[in-house]
Amino acid sequence: MIKANDQNIKTWIEVPENSDFSIQNIPFGIAKVDNEVFVATRIGDTVINLYKVARLGHFNVAKEVFASCRLNDFMLLGKQATRDVRDEISAIFNATNELAKNKMELQEALMDISEVEMLMPVEVGDYTDFYSSEQHAYNVGCMFRDPNNALLPNWKYIPVGYHGRASSIVVSGTPLYRPKGQQKPKDDEPPVFGPCKLLDFELEMAFITYEGKAIGDSISTDEADDHIFGMCLFNDWSARDIQKWEYVPLGPFLAKNFGSSVSPWIVTLDALEPYRTEGSIQDPKVFDYLKCDGDKNIDIKLQVAIQPENTEETIVSNSNYKFMYWNMNQQLAHHTINGCNIKAGDMMASGTISGNDESAYGSMLEISWKGTKSVAMADGTERKFIADNDTVIMRGHAEKDGIRVGFGEVSTKVLPTK
Repeated sequence: MIKANDQNIKTWIEVPENSDFSIQNIPFGIAKVDNEVFVATRIGDTVINLYKVARLGHFNVAKEVFASCRLNDFMLLGKQATRDVRDEISAIFNATNELAKNKMELQEALMDISEVEMLMPVEVGDYTDFYSSEQHAYNVGCMFRDPNNALLPNWKYIPVGYHGRASSIVVSGTPLYRPKGQQKPKDDEPPVFGPCKLLDFELEMAFITYEGKAIGDSISTDEADDHIFGMCLFNDWSARDIQKWEYVPLGPFLAKNFGSSVSPWIVTLDALEPYRTEGSIQDPKVFDYLKCDGDKNIDIKLQVAIQPENTEETIVSNSNYKFMYWNMNQQLAHHTINGCNIKAGDMMASGTISGNDESAYGSMLEISWKGTKSVAMADGTERKFIADNDTVIMRGHAEKDGIRVGFGEVSTKVLPTK
């Protein structure tokens, strides 16, 4: 058993009701206060400076890894080291630990979330985007082909993916400009150039890797858990009209590379273990290198809201990560089966996550069904796609037996084309 996951542990730090950040979570992120940047964790609304905690003699690792502006150095220590640190954090802030509770030096490591600026948690070396939700792939296939040929012949044999742009992945709270590029609104007329008119979100989650193996070696589905550090919420923005014109023959380019948004806290795979659930029945049977033992999907409730400027938000989707057809272990095994090497800090996104009914669709392309339906906002306006000055907010959490482990949110405002 992972010690920090003990559901009986209570903390001496105040945790608001329905907080994503229970003592059983202990996520990791990069925080900034004044000019100091450090590795942090969070319990309730309290952010904990792990560098200051390490300087008090805690953690059996070099304290310098917690003075970093990225989690990559911490991840390079490997799974056992990060598990030990999480377990020790759990012990320090356990309600039964009166010695720690009354230690004034420890109090200096604590601050309210309102005092902290959260930064990009990892330096992303390489980013891969998968396409692993069957309902989403089916919906898109129905729109652009027909229901009988919605899934391409390879879809149920391989976790389809492509390599995306890492440099434009930004942390929650960072605004993005509406992209511009070529579009072909009418099939019988030449293309035009200008701002994207069909800007969309994609509800995804991403996992972040530890250091992998040498080039030429592969990571099996059994080994994958030891190579996955944790997960975050991921909004993979998409310019649908630009993508439609450019994606043949080599796939999305400008429609995707202008920006993706991530939540600032990385929830470890260890913290998500209690929320494992069985996955989809995979038919036809997968190749041996994609076979998995045990439950590999995770029950994570997901929500998307659109907030027009100066008004309240409207929830447009309630989905769940458990709907994934291909799981993380299979994605990582497939990614490396040809000898591709994985580095600490690589990010791999799930692809749009859509459930089995309209309330759980993970993009406006599906919610508006290719722009044929409008969605009413709380302020009386309507949306088929995302408008300038809209803010898209994604949230996610897992909950079982009264214990909640969540991701907070990823929130991004869309600014007019620059």
